[in-house]
Amino acid sequence: MKDRSLEWIEFIEAGTGATKSRERVVKEVGLSIFINRKHFATTMITPIMENEFVAGHLFRQRVIENITDIKSITIENNIAEVTLSEMKEKENRFPIIHSDFKVPGQDIFEGVKATLKSEIFKETGAVHSAGLFQRGAEQICIADDIGRHNALDKVIGYGLLNSIDFNNTFATSTGRLPSEMILRCCNANIPIIATKGVPTTLAIDIAKKAGFTIVGLVREDRMTIYSNPSRIE
Repeated sequence: MKDRSLEWIEFIEAGTGATKSRERVVKEVGLSIFINRKHFATTMITPIMENEFVAGHLFRQRVIENITDIKSITIENNIAEVTLSEMKEKENRFPIIHSDFKVPGQDIFEGVKATLKSEIFKETGAVHSAGLFQRGAEQICIADDIGRHNALDKVIGYGLLNSIDFNNTFATSTGRLPSEMILRCCNANIPIIATKGVPTTLAIDIAKKAGFTIVGLVREDRMTIYSNPSRIE
């Protein structure tokens, strides 16, 4: 799976001289999504966990309400053919978290630490990672992608495909948290996200209104809780 997302390239290393060398670089491809044979969107992704990405992307776009709305997903030659039972009309509603889930601070430390161990990042330094965990820092899924948003779509899609109860999970990320990341979690009813990075002001405002918890600047022995701190024990 890792090898599908990397490709060998040749380059010139310049300094005191010029040396030919080669290394593996993360792939970036366009994935065209067709719904019931009509083009829906084309997105740039890292070609790994494509099924999970498509499911998470359609859920985030509110095209589907749950995984049972999807009859089939077929991906070939960077084209995803999705068959839905019916197209849902998008609802412009503000997402509110309905969960009493709480986790110990130690789970947050361990979850973020696990998310930062991406082998693809270690080799290339060119991907973001996102994770989904249960209480006890039990890993459900960790995904990599060139985009932090795509990585989160992938773990949400994994949860949908595997009937995970999002109410009792927390998400992790390796980067900053703009508002789109918070809305993705809130739409899935994931009550917490933690990252080594920081949120934006709009992300914090949305989280406070939605009853969502943002934990940022997670380091070895400290973290900053930007909203709804009662979820962290």
